[in-house]
Amino acid sequence: MSMSSMTGAVRRAGAGSTGLALAAMTRATALLRPARKPLHPDGEIRSARIRRHGSEIPTGVAWLDDAGEDEATVRVSRAVGLPQGWPDIHGLALRLGPDSAPADLLFASTGRGRASRFLLTAGRGPQDRPMTTLLPYRTSLGPVLLGAFPSALDSYELCWARGAGAWLSFGVLELGDPAPAREISFDPVRNRLGGLEQYPVVTRLREPSYRSARRSRT
Repeated sequence: MSMSSMTGAVRRAGAGSTGLALAAMTRATALLRPARKPLHPDGEIRSARIRRHGSEIPTGVAWLDDAGEDEATVRVSRAVGLPQGWPDIHGLALRLGPDSAPADLLFASTGRGRASRFLLTAGRGPQDRPMTTLLPYRTSLGPVLLGAFPSALDSYELCWARGAGAWLSFGVLELGDPAPAREISFDPVRNRLGGLEQYPVVTRLREPSYRSARRSRT
């Protein structure tokens, strides 16, 4: 498959259906349950450490390609906020850097396959299902999706994939102790990690859900 056709397939299969679903879910949940956070209303803030061994295949994104360690803040949450033990869409929000200059990555429970990696799925716990960023980032290598796959208790293997291609490991995310409760507004549209750019179509589809969330908080 050529780069152009793969990019088109990713955009159609991932960005279109997933972006519209996210926006519709946010609006519907906000109407049914007015709150400062229509989605992921409750969550647990935890400290975290990322150990990056780097990618075997260069992506042009230093954070994926280079070895290193990062201190991070993570919020583990349930999208709809159903009672514990009920299947729900789980989220893992990851913040790198200080709050004054943050870089945010958001993962949601999905599948791991060529198509299912772009589809939201429900599980009973945050480590029941694979997690991905759902929508691809633009890099010099082409469209790249990130994944966080449970590997041990409170541990996730961090991977990247070129569109719908094979997953390649670049590090491990280890969750630490619960951190003091505080309000953190994770926003991957505004707070981008260097080298991971948003496709314009992804921004257009993703922005409505975050705009709805921002309005609900104010």
